[in-house]
Amino acid sequence: MPTADRRTAHSPVTLDRREGPYGEVVLRERGADFEIIANGCFLMDTADGRSERLLIDAALAALPAERTDPAVLVGGLGVGFSLAHAAAEPRWGRIAVVEREQAIIDWHLDGPLARISAAALADPRTAILATDLVTYLRTTTDRYDALCLDIDNGPDWTVTEDNGSLYSASGLADCQERLNRGGVLAVWSAQPSTAFEEALKNAGFIGVRTEEVRVARGVPDVVHLALRDD
Repeated sequence: MPTADRRTAHSPVTLDRREGPYGEVVLRERGADFEIIANGCFLMDTADGRSERLLIDAALAALPAERTDPAVLVGGLGVGFSLAHAAAEPRWGRIAVVEREQAIIDWHLDGPLARISAAALADPRTAILATDLVTYLRTTTDRYDALCLDIDNGPDWTVTEDNGSLYSASGLADCQERLNRGGVLAVWSAQPSTAFEEALKNAGFIGVRTEEVRVARGVPDVVHLALRDD
């Protein structure tokens, strides 16, 4: 979720505004770009996308090269960069994307964001799961080789209070359970979090590391990476 520093100087135009179970979600157009606002908090825009692509690439690179048709779960549809990048990679097998906001799903299925995600959503490997990510991880029996999670501005800056449980010991245990052995957890963040790195280690993940993406201003975006032990 790129930070607000990425926004252009153009005045925004509101394209849609919805009240959902988690509050207000707004799609705005600013110049040539779109941006999503949730409960007045800037979440992401289409101005860049490098860190969302890194989220997918870093997860794939962390998997053993001999693992065939790995399954990936993308947590958060957002503006669609992560999903589109995953679908553009033929090595991925099953691709699932969890999104709890029906408005965001609609903006991709038949709205302005279809220009980013249409090909990915038409890909037979892709499935949209219209549900809350935290609930899904806790209740599903599905397993994946990679979890690529981007539902907040980072472990230390959540969109809603309930999301905080994802980064807790119980939430990370749910992530472990959803991963196949040797699978990778990749978590996007607007800034590095040493506390989250420690939480990953304490949860039993191995190979914990952080990759940075430089931005025009401020601290780098990062992707936190960790592996489930074989």
